[in-house]
Amino acid sequence: MNSRRIPFRILQASTVVFSFLLFACTSDSSDNENPTGTGGVTAPSESTRSVSMLGTRSSQSRPVSVIEANEGQWTSYERAEDFPSTVTLPKGFIRMRDGIELAYTVTLPANDSGQPIPGEKYPAILIQTSYNKAAGAFVPAIGGADPFMVKRGYATVVVDVRGTGNSQGVWDAFGEKEQGDYSEVVDWVIAQPWSNQTVGVYGVSYLGISAILTAAQDHPAVKAAFPIVPIGDGYRDIVFTGGQVNPTFIPLWMGLVTGLGVVPFDALQTDPARGLELVVSHLLNGVVQFQVPTILKALLGESETAFDGEFWKTRSPLEQADNIKVPTFIVGGLRDLFQRSEPMWFEQLKDQTTAKLLIGPWTHIESAGIPSDGLPRDGVPTLQQIQLMWFDQYLKGMDVGADKLPNVTQYVLGHEKYVTASDWPHPRVQATEFYLRGDKSLKSEPAEAMEASSVILQAPLFGLCSPSTNQWTAGALGLLPIPCNTEDTFNQIPSANFRTPVLTEDLYINGPIAADIWITTTGREAALSVRVSSHDPATGRSKSISNGLLTASHRAVDDTKSRFMNGLRIQPWHPFTKEAVLPVQPSEPMLLPVEIFSTAAVIPKGHQLQVSINSSNLPQGLQPVPQLLGGLVGAISILNSSEHRSKIVLPVVPTSALMQ
Repeated sequence: MNSRRIPFRILQASTVVFSFLLFACTSDSSDNENPTGTGGVTAPSESTRSVSMLGTRSSQSRPVSVIEANEGQWTSYERAEDFPSTVTLPKGFIRMRDGIELAYTVTLPANDSGQPIPGEKYPAILIQTSYNKAAGAFVPAIGGADPFMVKRGYATVVVDVRGTGNSQGVWDAFGEKEQGDYSEVVDWVIAQPWSNQTVGVYGVSYLGISAILTAAQDHPAVKAAFPIVPIGDGYRDIVFTGGQVNPTFIPLWMGLVTGLGVVPFDALQTDPARGLELVVSHLLNGVVQFQVPTILKALLGESETAFDGEFWKTRSPLEQADNIKVPTFIVGGLRDLFQRSEPMWFEQLKDQTTAKLLIGPWTHIESAGIPSDGLPRDGVPTLQQIQLMWFDQYLKGMDVGADKLPNVTQYVLGHEKYVTASDWPHPRVQATEFYLRGDKSLKSEPAEAMEASSVILQAPLFGLCSPSTNQWTAGALGLLPIPCNTEDTFNQIPSANFRTPVLTEDLYINGPIAADIWITTTGREAALSVRVSSHDPATGRSKSISNGLLTASHRAVDDTKSRFMNGLRIQPWHPFTKEAVLPVQPSEPMLLPVEIFSTAAVIPKGHQLQVSINSSNLPQGLQPVPQLLGGLVGAISILNSSEHRSKIVLPVVPTSALMQ
């Protein structure tokens, strides 16, 4: 063991009492002594730190253990090839329990002549894709064998999930039938003559999600997982963040799956009749059964998709995190589509298996190396080297030190370096309040009387010229030299912007952020987009750090599932169910607790922490038509008074932690 754990678990009989005390406490700013470097803003003492874990649909929030030691170190790992070549076996099909056949491709190590080596047995890397494994030959990240790994003694099996590519069936994106296929595929893999009955699951994006869901099935042959940018919560992470449907990535993604998956290239070459049958089946699936109907139902506010429930629970892998017992290396991105959940994967897994977390400055496609992930950097090796190290340790049984890697490695915006830590949330983090004031300032002291409110217009088109457009197109627009991709300056023009005094010291934040904003509206519905930025007063430019979104009628919070940190709610859990919808009355004050996705950033000395509030962030979310019509024309007033104290709660970490 290279880390020391301090458990905060308590006996089950006293858990309820402990949780009540934890959640009921509030910090007294008069007792705060540690300055954060904001010129008067103070943070709670580290000795008072107490953190709860965010709950799930099926579990309540609970106190978490804290890993205090940080002895892990990065090391570059390389070894020579074991075999000179690779060979792809004839393509075939795996029959599932219901008769549906899934297409597969197997690539094995080969001799100098490019032939399989008789009698050799290998651990297998299993990749399950919705993007058509035939396309993986051109873009390996979406389902191709990596010769680097194969030549080092790994078989690679790539499978088209049901209803995509060359596989039969109906695609339903991580539905029960697809998840039921995963273990059957593993059964087939270990039954092959070249298999040594050991399997590792791997992949990027959809492939990473199928990998972690396969690990959750606890198949005895699956020994390790290496998911890159896996989703955690299908509803909250991306599809319906804040109760609003994502109008940018979701249609783009479903179109990509349909476009790549509709043409079964392999089947058309080997069995044209079967291939044509698959083309018709995939098109009908997209138009009639899943893709188009799902998008339309979401936009129109149909209950199954617009509200949280069994449909989304099935498609939220974090709900199954307790079932994962194999060593798991999670890779995430600060600008990724699944930014919200990626660090929570480590938090969920750290007490039940060996888990490591690496978060880069990446968008979704950058995490796949498109155009580049920028590694190696700051001692962090390439993802290919890390993957080899991980699988060598846990599939081949080689003692290569994978267990001694840092537990958590994050790129820190503003610091512009990778920083390691023993845990996430950071062991030294403290929840710290900043209050919105009538003069557009952010202060540690709340308003003691009525102060001026700030008015913003209700319109659905804000946010187009912001880093959100790049993030929610998976980074595709980042390939174009557009200032909007990196700066938030234009987007803040129609926003209400609140700023701290110019910082006299660096301010380091690391973790989830909460914004509790009191508003009134002239409409029957409203929404808030809250963005945290680093503002440079010398140039007038702002760089976005993270943002959150919430529809007013979805403002209900379940505090038994929310995350609290030293007595302050720092990550609200919204039910997003039809039963939890609250009425919106014109001119009636409402508190909107907005979840802002986890991040790691330094606002440097000489800059200002900025909170920008607007009524929409179109690249990230659009209200379903019924809610949109209720607030299409109107105005929102942001309240600041002794009775309605709007604030933001930040996870502040001492800057000395950057040097560890």
